Amino acid sequence: MSRRGRVTVGVLVGVFILFTLLGWGIDAYTDYLWYSEVHFTEVFSGVLVTKLLLFLAVGAVMALFVGANLYLAYRLRPLLRPHSAEQATLERYRMVLAPRLGTWITVVSLIIGFFAGLSAQGRWSDWILFRNGGSFGTTDPQFDVDIGFYIFDYPLLRYALGIGFTAVVLSVLGALAVHYIFGGVRLQGVGDRMTTAARAHLTTLVAIFVLLKAVAYVLDRRALLLEQHVSPGLYGAGYTDVNALLPAKEILAYISIVVAVAIIVFSNVVMRNLVWPGVSLALLAISAVAIGGIYPLAVQNFQVKPSLFDKEKPYIERSIKATRAAFGLSDTKVGEYTPTSGSPPANLPEDTSAQNVRIIDPQLVSQAFTQSQQSRGFYDFGEKLDVDRYPVDGKTQDYVVGAREINDDKLSAQQRNWLNRHTVYTHGYGLVAAPANEVCPGTGLPYFVSGFLGKSTTAGTCAKSQPELEADQPRIYFGEQSSEYAIVGQTDPNKNVEFDRPQEQNTDASVNYTYEGKGGVPIGSFMRRLVFAIENTESNFLLSDAVNEDSRLMYIREPRERVEKVAPFLTVDGDPYPAVVGGRIVWILDGYTTAQTYPYSQKINLATETRDELTGTGSFALARDDVNYMRNSVKATVDAYDGTVKLYEFDAEDPVLKAWNKAFGGDLVVPRAQIPAELAAHFRYPADMFKVQRNLLTKFHVTNPQTFFNGDDFWQVPNAPDAPQSGVKQPPFYLNVKLPGQSGTTFQLTSGVTPANRENMAALISGSYDSQDDPRLEVLELPDQTVVPGPIQVHRLMVNNARISQDLTLLSRNGQATVLYGNLISLPLEKDILYVEPVYVKSTQANAPPLLQKVLMSYGDGSKVVLEDNLTKGLKALADLGKTTGGTNPGNTGTSPPATQPTTPSTQLPGNLAQAAADVDRAIENLRTAQKAGDFAAQGQALKELDEAMTRFQQAQGATAGPTGVTPSGSAAPSPSAGS
Repeated sequence: MSRRGRVTVGVLVGVFILFTLLGWGIDAYTDYLWYSEVHFTEVFSGVLVTKLLLFLAVGAVMALFVGANLYLAYRLRPLLRPHSAEQATLERYRMVLAPRLGTWITVVSLIIGFFAGLSAQGRWSDWILFRNGGSFGTTDPQFDVDIGFYIFDYPLLRYALGIGFTAVVLSVLGALAVHYIFGGVRLQGVGDRMTTAARAHLTTLVAIFVLLKAVAYVLDRRALLLEQHVSPGLYGAGYTDVNALLPAKEILAYISIVVAVAIIVFSNVVMRNLVWPGVSLALLAISAVAIGGIYPLAVQNFQVKPSLFDKEKPYIERSIKATRAAFGLSDTKVGEYTPTSGSPPANLPEDTSAQNVRIIDPQLVSQAFTQSQQSRGFYDFGEKLDVDRYPVDGKTQDYVVGAREINDDKLSAQQRNWLNRHTVYTHGYGLVAAPANEVCPGTGLPYFVSGFLGKSTTAGTCAKSQPELEADQPRIYFGEQSSEYAIVGQTDPNKNVEFDRPQEQNTDASVNYTYEGKGGVPIGSFMRRLVFAIENTESNFLLSDAVNEDSRLMYIREPRERVEKVAPFLTVDGDPYPAVVGGRIVWILDGYTTAQTYPYSQKINLATETRDELTGTGSFALARDDVNYMRNSVKATVDAYDGTVKLYEFDAEDPVLKAWNKAFGGDLVVPRAQIPAELAAHFRYPADMFKVQRNLLTKFHVTNPQTFFNGDDFWQVPNAPDAPQSGVKQPPFYLNVKLPGQSGTTFQLTSGVTPANRENMAALISGSYDSQDDPRLEVLELPDQTVVPGPIQVHRLMVNNARISQDLTLLSRNGQATVLYGNLISLPLEKDILYVEPVYVKSTQANAPPLLQKVLMSYGDGSKVVLEDNLTKGLKALADLGKTTGGTNPGNTGTSPPATQPTTPSTQLPGNLAQAAADVDRAIENLRTAQKAGDFAAQGQALKELDEAMTRFQQAQGATAGPTGVTPSGSAAPSPSAGS
């Protein structure tokens, strides 16, 4: 290469390195400013320093080890090389390498060290836990070693062993290449193919590799407790592992040490050739296959399989016990619940738990919130709202809540310029709430009680005249919709540019605002504006008058992202929720500490186990991490106004959290005793933790090894009741209720489970906090001999009921609207289960929100069904239905008892109307017959005939000037709101 070419390449490489380092430096600096804003610089510095030290230490060790062996191979080169065609060919390479050999070795070593360092810095968390981990106070059942060794020490030891193997292998390959080039190793010619020095060097490296293999066999013994070996499909060491593999790996470790010594002795002292070292390596390989493979296989096939349960029983017990301990299932309270399958009790409308059932579905009501409470098209409440509880007038009640935020994607084209996006539309306004068990009469809208943009213009209809849950500071600068950065703050106190809310008197005008909090990073200096201009590739940081000396830049504004950045060791729950605490809106998030190396515990995939119907629609999907230990150790909050992040210790006994807290100075988390009572009142059982525990309990509620081995008492989580064919699981539901056996009303997360491959109810699982605010998991098991319908069966029974299906058909308005079902709630009361399913109707018109039109309710075995306008009417209708003779009526709308329904014989109707009424009656009878016979195909055909008959009846009714309210003799008159 010419001198000009070398200079050009050098300049290009220098520019590339400069820009790379500049980018890294700017990223690190802006990160530091962000951590300074939230007062967690110890996390930034701790992680950065750990990564840097690991990069330098491992990179240097790898580079020095490989480089030293390359240089040693060169120093051990023979001074005189035999003449041969091979050596003549290699001379050209020697002429290129020899003059600058030190440079070549340095470059190769640095490249290897660089990539090794990059790999090592990704293990910063393992190193921190290794340095700061303590004792679990529990030992594994096989080696009697503290669990802390597996959680804190084992992952780093395994990685260090891998680094050792890599260093030795690269050194062997590199040294062999150097020896070959410089004549220490020959493929042609007379005499030895390898010099004494080259043989000593290479065999020593091979011996080191074999010694590392001996260490690997020792660690493999511990690794058996972490792998899937126990039948049926459990983790940990089983009979074959304990009685065959463990001794085999110990023997192989000793053999490896002997082989390593033999390689050095035979190749350099005794025989001074590679024959016996090769034989030793071959014997090691044969021993590994015979002792580590064939022998355990024989034990498994000839001892274990013929009497599988007897051999595996103690190991099944170990796995069950370890799994329950690792996921917090050990203290699960199990009780029996025996439904009487009787009639709905007369006092059902007065039952507090029944009154508290939620009918406003957070998944379906978001659009109604948005259209009723937005006042501007860019406001948004997200795809799914949240459920929380507040004490109002001395009574704690559930509310569906949503934060009114600005959705940048809904800004118009004119509004989406840089100035508007980042300096004008900077924040949302207000926490909007509606009671979870009420609906605005005649509209299907929620009944709003807070979060108004001004005076409620709908007072007395769908909103309170005075707000109930109002925040003193309602502005939301940090929220789930805050995907853009925001620039706030003004030098001129009279210059307000941030859109705050519409004016009460003039909806076209707006009230502007200037941020007064401490959130965001100050960017008044030219240097900082330059840094963020480069970081965001945006020149307006330097050119726009909107950026002034009092400006503050808010970035990383989403609550989950802020908590994950502050506590990178936490897995954050996928469903943050807002609450009014101390007059401010705060986001509350659950943080989990996890591990992958808890011995004998079942390993699960977080993304798979937490996925259900709501995942991806307002609830974030968790990462696809495999874990076998999980604790809800942290409750985190993010202030919606100034972005303050606080981590509160929730599980004071979690050794993993203790290790992380110690690593970052000891005050990373606020002690549990210092959690404000008002904040603690809004803590709820975390959804993702509950899903994991619920899914595990479907198997690990069985503690008897024989029953577990047989698998005849396993459960499963049912699919969404209204779409069982979709394959997505039914989400659990929050309720403020008292379940049988509980001492008082508690805000809890509840879910029903069914027997494996069946649809009837097997148990109800609930998670809540007890009086000491400790997690409490309870299971109400139904007797095996009692067949109680599960969620899918109940939904099917309710919507296929003859009278109910007719009214549901009317709700669809002959295809002009879509009927949507909320989450089916199964509430166990003292004597039987109450099922409640809200029914929403969504018009086919553009942007029409789903409106709650009816509430489907059933009690007991599903034969008693009502469809009413609201929860109160539904409970009363069920109670009235229970008073009828036998209480076995297959169903009605609850408007009146079937015996008093006014009917008009078809012979008294005009011709076309009488024929249409007769067709409806005939279709209803066909549907009843098909239901009794259990013929689903006939039911589908009957429903189609009923729909067609109802259409003809409505057309004939509209064309006939007869009395209103005339219905076919077999059906009840639909309620006035059914078609609204």
